[in-house]
Amino acid sequence: MQDNKVQIFDTTLRDGEQVPGCKLDTNQKLVIAERLDLLGVNVIEAGFPVSSPGDFNSVSEIAKMVKNATVCGLTRAVENDIKVAAEALKYAKLPRIHTGIGTSDSHIKFKFNSTREKVIERAIGAVSYAKSFVEDVEFYAEDAGRTDNEFLARICEEVIKAGATVLNIPDTTGYCLPEEYGEKMRYLREHVKGIENVILSCHCHNDLGMATANSIAGVMNGARQIECTINGIGERAGNTALEEVVMVLKQHPYLNLQTDINTRLLYDTSIMVRESMGMPVQPNKAIVGANAFAHSSGIHQDGVIKNRETYEIMDPEEVGVTESAIILTARSGRAALAYRAKKIGYELTKIQLDTAYTSFLECADKQKEVKDDDIHFIMKRIHKISKIAVA
Repeated sequence: MQDNKVQIFDTTLRDGEQVPGCKLDTNQKLVIAERLDLLGVNVIEAGFPVSSPGDFNSVSEIAKMVKNATVCGLTRAVENDIKVAAEALKYAKLPRIHTGIGTSDSHIKFKFNSTREKVIERAIGAVSYAKSFVEDVEFYAEDAGRTDNEFLARICEEVIKAGATVLNIPDTTGYCLPEEYGEKMRYLREHVKGIENVILSCHCHNDLGMATANSIAGVMNGARQIECTINGIGERAGNTALEEVVMVLKQHPYLNLQTDINTRLLYDTSIMVRESMGMPVQPNKAIVGANAFAHSSGIHQDGVIKNRETYEIMDPEEVGVTESAIILTARSGRAALAYRAKKIGYELTKIQLDTAYTSFLECADKQKEVKDDDIHFIMKRIHKISKIAVA
């Protein structure tokens, strides 16, 4: 793999579907998987095959359908989980088994009632068994964000020896600060024998709102895979948002990190997922929210009308949005009114604009947003006292 290529591992159909109320049937999953493959994701985590017959079937059908991406199935460090996942993935062109175990002292003590040494043994056994079915085995160290770096390095080194090809370092609880998470990746790169032969992966949750920042810190410190979901959907506060990390890397070329994502499909893909899962996206959501390229402040509107780059760092078309939106409110200025009026056929003189603007403010003070129909009404009123030049 190119050293500057960051693989995008999409877990919308696994971690994303774990959100209450977001259950998808097999047909819905196939539609989304097909779109993810077209989008250019490198790995599609299709599900957790042992969890239910329905999930097994979905993973199997996705494995048969996907043409380009690696298809991945999640397991615990349990032989039956791994065997069932291997069976579900048998038709995949590029199969991957994703197995692992909790590594933090909290998980070892309270979840497993075990010891560090026994956890290492289970990790080695799981990876070795998965390797007997597929060549591509990803190991996850659950709660790595709160795992002591020295122990994390030990278990990573052992699973590399057992055949792991990818090491997933999850910030499972969304606890890490970006500097802390980046340092964890750097520590592993410097202290794990054989690390140069595997891919380090970021899997960050958004409990403190830092999933995107942590994932970027991870790849800046040597990780070359980001695990994420469309719209950032996922457990609790969600996962790293695919559209965010992809556009961060695209908008900062000096990082010299690239993905294979066709960004012009991001907005449509976001709509597909939100409608299929019944999970609305907040209007101010980065990249794909309704207001991501909308401007209502007069100062901002004037700047964008003169030159889009004054207030927008991305061209909306790069993510599949047709154009920036000028939203008319009581905070809008004359420039925004003239712009919207021209869009619907009115070319106003300065005197006409001044007259229209007074009526516009009266309308804007009565409602949240002034629509095109309102502008037509205002122009009809003005037409009685001054001639409007219609474009």
